[in-house]
Order: sequence, then structure tokens, then C-alpha cells
Amino acid sequence: MCEKHQHQSAAIADNHEGHDASRRKFIHATSAVGAGVMLSGLVPSLATAAPLAPKPGENIKSKGYAAFDDSGFLKPWEFERRPVGDDDILIDIKFASICHSDIHQMKGHWAPQQYPQVPGHEIVGVVAAVGKNVTKFKVGDRAGVGCMVDGCADCDTSTSRGEQYSPQTKFTYGHPDDRSPTGITQGGYATNIVVRDHFAVHIPEAISFEEAAPLLCAGVTTYSPLLKFNLKKGDKVGVAGIGGLGHLAVKLAVSKGAEVYAFTTSPGKVADIKAFGAKEVIVVDSPAALNAYRGQLDYMINTLPVAYDVAAYASVVKPFGTYTQVGMPNGFTVSVNALALSASQVNFNASLIGDMKETQDIVDYCVKHDIRPEIQVIPASDVNKAWESVIKKTARYRYVIDSSTI
Repeated sequence: MCEKHQHQSAAIADNHEGHDASRRKFIHATSAVGAGVMLSGLVPSLATAAPLAPKPGENIKSKGYAAFDDSGFLKPWEFERRPVGDDDILIDIKFASICHSDIHQMKGHWAPQQYPQVPGHEIVGVVAAVGKNVTKFKVGDRAGVGCMVDGCADCDTSTSRGEQYSPQTKFTYGHPDDRSPTGITQGGYATNIVVRDHFAVHIPEAISFEEAAPLLCAGVTTYSPLLKFNLKKGDKVGVAGIGGLGHLAVKLAVSKGAEVYAFTTSPGKVADIKAFGAKEVIVVDSPAALNAYRGQLDYMINTLPVAYDVAAYASVVKPFGTYTQVGMPNGFTVSVNALALSASQVNFNASLIGDMKETQDIVDYCVKHDIRPEIQVIPASDVNKAWESVIKKTARYRYVIDSSTI
């Protein structure tokens, strides 16, 4: 293992220390309440180590880290992906970052899963081959893939609401896929991926691959509701849960001129959050900590990936303000005290990732405004330790897997 990865692996272990027991206590409380030669429709890669371009109709060999049961423990696995179709691109993956959703799904928290299954939906790399109909990308381009890999680009739902809401959309891993040799889509903790060109975005040279990866889920998931808030300078925005999603929500809201109030159950994060630009950081060690902010904020984004009582946090938003849920807990379930929520008169909604335009926009926006996620690059062999760190809320703030180590 190289010195960089040794140092970063040690950081994972260090982050386990000092876990805040008060966080668990509070959660329980609130829960209660073409540049190449075209060859038979595929362009051979000159930018990767692969010696040959895939032949038309040929499955793509891949290696990755997969879960084999609902323990969620990941192990190396060799598998095959579907051939590169006329509208597809093949990406040699350089980095893939870890989202809490990966953990929930592999452990079957949301629904029973088919295994083996490779997680990962924050993926960046280099285009290695393109189908004959592809004009958006050429071999050698830097490309990224988020939570979707296939589906309809121009059907009614995709164009009116966003691709993520279309019944034809295939999500990046665990989605039934009759074109896949494994029967399901397989994600980005791997050496390569095949994706329809519409569902990939361009990664500018001005941002590193490893810093771009978290933007493809964590970034767009928080950016999309911020756009719908139509923020004005001085608006007060609350962000609850300052992890992979939440820390980006803070940075993005600050960049738009908002006054950000960050709510965390981890006292050890306070200095970091202030450095991200938050006006105030509230350590929520009991429901009473929210009382001082009742009815003061214009908007709230809640990124908590655990069960909690919505009304407890919604109370800090002004009457008729907007409260958006983006965190997805076990069983997708949060509790709501109906009387308390009605008393606050808050407009409660939820948001699912972002559409493809928003996904490209968040990458370009972060490049333009010099916004970067806080990351730790790890070798693939440390992925299980990293998952434990995410679960214990000691990650700071997004782990990124170096795919060259798979």
C-alpha cells in the first residue's frame, strides 16, 4: 500500500474515536415523537490501459467490490457487464465515492436485494468506447455517472419532472436489467461501467476526478432543492445532518448568499462547519436544543439518513416556509407528529436526487464557484472500514475509492 493510502487508512480508524453517544439518544427521542478510428460502431480507447476495444456485442469484463448477502460486507468479485450499445459509452472508472445509500441498499434496509451486487453511484472516469449513435462524448473525455444509467431521455415524465421520476429509468445498481449478464445493474465500486450517453455528464479539467465524484449524488441531491428555493441573499437556510450531503448543502447555500444554520448531533464537527461558512452551528443533544430557533428559518434541508420526527425539526421553519427531506432512512420511514407539524404550518416535501441537467449544472457550478467536497481517498481494500466510519458518523466527509486499487 502506498504511503498516501496508509495515511488515509489510519485516518479512518482515528475517526472512529470520540463517537457522540448523545446523537443516538436524541435520534431515539425524536423518533418517538470520435477522435479515434471508428471500428464497427465502437471507438477504441487511447486514454486507458485496456489493450483492445470491446468487440460489438461482446460483454465487458469487469472487477469490483460486491455484497453477497445482507450483511453488506464487500468482497472482490469478477463479473461481466452488458455490451456497449449504439447509444452507450464505456467508462474506465478512476474514482467512486461512498454514499450512505450504498450501505442501506446492500444491507437490505430498503427492500430485499439480489446478490452479488456492486454498489456505487458517484462515479468518474475516462470514456473508453462509444456506440455508433453517440455524439455527446468521444473517447478520452472525462465523464461522470450518478444515480441513473439508462432509460428514456425524452419521454413525458423525463422532460416534465426529471429522469429520476420516469418509470423507464434504470438506477445505477440493483435495478432489474434484462440486458445485464447478472440480471441487475451493477454500480461503480468497479473498474468500468456501461451507461447510456444521456445519463453521463462531462467532468471539466478544472476539477479533480476525486473531488468531482461526490457531486454526482451528494452534490446534486442538495443542489436541486436549493434551486427550487429561489434563494435571495440573506435568506435563512437550515441544514440538518452534516455528513456527505449536509456539508455540501452548507457550502452551496452559503455560495448563494444564504445565512446557514447547521444542525448536528456531533460536537466534533462544529469547527469544520463554521469553516464551511455556516452562520451558526447548533449541536442538537436533545429536542430542547431546537426550541430557541422555532419559526426563524425560511427553508430547511434535512439530510438525516435515520428515522426521526419531522415535526421536531420543522418547528424551526417559519409558517409557510419550505422543509425538504432528502435523507433516506431504513425502510424510507420518518415519523410525523401531525399536530405539531400542522401547528408550524410548514410546507413539507421530499426531493429525489436531481435530473440530468441539474447533475451537469452542479458540476459546472462548483467549478465556477470553487466549491469542493471534503474528501478522503482510500484504497478499495479499506471500503468495509470506511462503511463502518460512515455508519458511526466519523467520516470527514466523503470517502472516495481509488479504482486503480481494485
